[in-house]
Amino acid sequence: MKLKTPVIIVNFKTYLESTGQKAFELAKSAEKVYRETGASIVVVPQFVDIAKIAEAVEIPVFAQHIDAIKPGNSTGHVLAESIKEAGAVGTLINHAEMQLKLSDIDAIITLARENGLISCVCANNPAVSFAVAAMQPDIVSFEPPELIGTGIAVSKAQPKVITNTVNLVNQINANITILCGAGISQSEDVSTALKLGTNGVLVASGIVKAKDPYTVLRAFAEATKQ
Repeated sequence: MKLKTPVIIVNFKTYLESTGQKAFELAKSAEKVYRETGASIVVVPQFVDIAKIAEAVEIPVFAQHIDAIKPGNSTGHVLAESIKEAGAVGTLINHAEMQLKLSDIDAIITLARENGLISCVCANNPAVSFAVAAMQPDIVSFEPPELIGTGIAVSKAQPKVITNTVNLVNQINANITILCGAGISQSEDVSTALKLGTNGVLVASGIVKAKDPYTVLRAFAEATKQ
């Protein structure tokens, strides 16, 4: 499976606003925006909410993480096969809040590929983005940790770093989808990111903790159409 771009990936994290029934409602709002606009939207709920949400919506569902393990005796870990069975079609890898060694990132990308899952690897700077791109993931998402959750959009705060990242990743493989994230909270942040050469955005609190997530996500979706 390949995602249509531009794409908006909404990471639910572990906010109470995106847990349990509220996660279900948020995913349904995202699906509504997709139906109304045709925009490509992915939701990334907590593990325990994947199955319920994947069964209820027609938009892609990702996991927030998988571990570099094969089926067997790995108590407490997350198996690629399990999130696929639950209905996820992809996974985040190496988010700033779940950072991994490069060897584990490489192993997880391979596991995702073997299981037909889309791999979205987060990277905190252009050099790491370049290194990760060499592992041939489906998606590289540039996210400077210092801007995550601040409301200061990476597309405004670090435009040159984004274009540098885009150029470096394209040197490795121009077919890799490139996203940016951190502080994305307004529709202008999305349109600016696209103008800088990205294929979309990875967002979290800007949608999840908004007073009206549907309205904000609808504006984001409209921005991808400009």
